[in-house]
Amino acid sequence: MTGTLVVFEGGEGAGKGTQIRHLERHLAFQAVVTRQPGGTDLGADIRRILLDSEPGTVDDRTEALLYAADRAQHVAQVVKPALLVGRTVISDRWVDSSIAYQAAGRRMDRVWIEALSTWATAGIVPDLTILLDIDPLDGLQRVAHRGSEDRLERETLDFHRRVRQAYLDLADASIGRYLVLDATRPQDELADTIARRVDRLLGTVTA
Repeated sequence: MTGTLVVFEGGEGAGKGTQIRHLERHLAFQAVVTRQPGGTDLGADIRRILLDSEPGTVDDRTEALLYAADRAQHVAQVVKPALLVGRTVISDRWVDSSIAYQAAGRRMDRVWIEALSTWATAGIVPDLTILLDIDPLDGLQRVAHRGSEDRLERETLDFHRRVRQAYLDLADASIGRYLVLDATRPQDELADTIARRVDRLLGTVTA
């Protein structure tokens, strides 16, 4: 594949959506911007099941399978076609979300989660993963200020702490692929740092 896949990861309230919009503008709206779950019509239905339900109403295995189903459709319909024609794809979440949320947060079998997620995404690995790291207490306070919380946002603080640690462990294990940033930094500073890293990745700057 000749395109480039840039993925944003992070816990609740990290500000992924804001930074994705900054990067999209920086790239002059030439990138394909999408998200997991919900990057397709089918994915939007899956997203509603996963996020609009009440805590405890979706079995953990069902949750993992629904995320995998969303990713399979997402890759087939959006991501792979774009990469094949050389487009830059910006995705809100990828496989590492399942490792953090299902394997660590839900305490599910990581080997099984990784195998399921790799199969669902046809083995596509991001060229760059931007982790917006935030203490769960700070992130959940941001979420509370928005006035609405989805099913995952209503999980326990311990759950979100496990998610954060899993992300940090993933970043430590794949330093070359990850850009880890303090999500509490000013938005413009974060946007500038991300833009510079993506420009280097795309070869649009020489340094």
